[in-house]
Amino acid sequence: MTYRNILAVASMATFLFFACSNSKKNATHTVPSKERTAEDDKADSLLLAYNPAKGDKFIADFVENLHKKYGFNGNMLVAKDGKILYERAIGWADYLHRDSLKINSEFELASVTKTFTGTAIMQLVEQGKLHLTDDVKKFYPNFPYEGINIKLLLTHRSGMMNYVYFSDGIWKDKKKPMSNNDVMNLIAEYKPNRYAKPDTRFHYNNSNYMVLAAIIEKVTGKPYADYMMENIFKPSGMKHTHVYSTTVYPKIPVDVVGHDRTWRYSVVQNFLDGPVGDKGIYSTLHDLVLYDKALKNGRLLKKESLDSAYKGHNKAINGHFNYGYGWRMFDGENGRKVVYHTGWWHGFRHIYVRDFQKNIVVIFLGNLTNGSLMHLDDLYKHLGMPIIRKGAYSGSGSLPGSDED
Repeated sequence: MTYRNILAVASMATFLFFACSNSKKNATHTVPSKERTAEDDKADSLLLAYNPAKGDKFIADFVENLHKKYGFNGNMLVAKDGKILYERAIGWADYLHRDSLKINSEFELASVTKTFTGTAIMQLVEQGKLHLTDDVKKFYPNFPYEGINIKLLLTHRSGMMNYVYFSDGIWKDKKKPMSNNDVMNLIAEYKPNRYAKPDTRFHYNNSNYMVLAAIIEKVTGKPYADYMMENIFKPSGMKHTHVYSTTVYPKIPVDVVGHDRTWRYSVVQNFLDGPVGDKGIYSTLHDLVLYDKALKNGRLLKKESLDSAYKGHNKAINGHFNYGYGWRMFDGENGRKVVYHTGWWHGFRHIYVRDFQKNIVVIFLGNLTNGSLMHLDDLYKHLGMPIIRKGAYSGSGSLPGSDED
């Protein structure tokens, strides 16, 4: 072999080495496509596989005690490192008819819905269809307040009143559900007093996310339900998740009913179940695990967008608790980050927790309004997680269990 041939072979080998190296590097950082494949479904089925015989005994005993002693009624799941440690459906889906809960029962997510609305907004920001500095008046010129932009809505710093209370005395026909657009028109017409000037304080408020959902509809030209299905639920493989509004469904087509704390009555849907974005998404334990996966692997948002969503944009309460773009959070030492959201609406009460350091997901979906979810401390300790509840740390503030959800 001549020197020229040897040099050519060596050059080709060097080229192939670096090509393969770059290929591996690129493969490592490849963001999954929003288009679903059979392999995606297969991977999801493996993630959701659960053998009750191998369930975590401590968690099993804990949940049984939570049910018997504190009255927890609902579905719960704990997953770690892509494996379900324990899951259970316990109690009634509908006490009146004595229908039992199933592991795939769909619950009204209440304020856990806000995490989805925040994700949708950040998708539109990535696409250049929205900017965090956009004023609400850009989309709704008759909006009566000055200086309220997308970021202030996301972070609950708009100072708006809560439409849930404001509209009760104005919406005359209580048998007719309101839509988001109806609420926007009421705000424009009646100009209710604000709680505070924009960007002066954190005030958790359903109006913020109702307005964000209205903006999503205005920008995309699609109903909120359609946008969420096409851009979040389907790409994530969430086959049992829907947006249900009483403006579309006179009777919400799910088998789980919310109940008051004494089982005396079922909490029926009313005109306030029309607006969505602050609530209105119905989902299951398994679909929420898939949502966590889709967020972590970049299928829904870029890392930069997630980082900003998971960053506290208010003054931290008790030095640990804060609110980002649709997520509550606990910030601990050495970069410890736990994001979560609670929910409380019409007989439903939930908590959805994602511990990034431990790679743990904890989900409790309840349909009996009581204080059972204030008694999860021992579970958090067992999992090596921060205790997420009101009063867990000194001081007071807007924490889970207060009246803001």
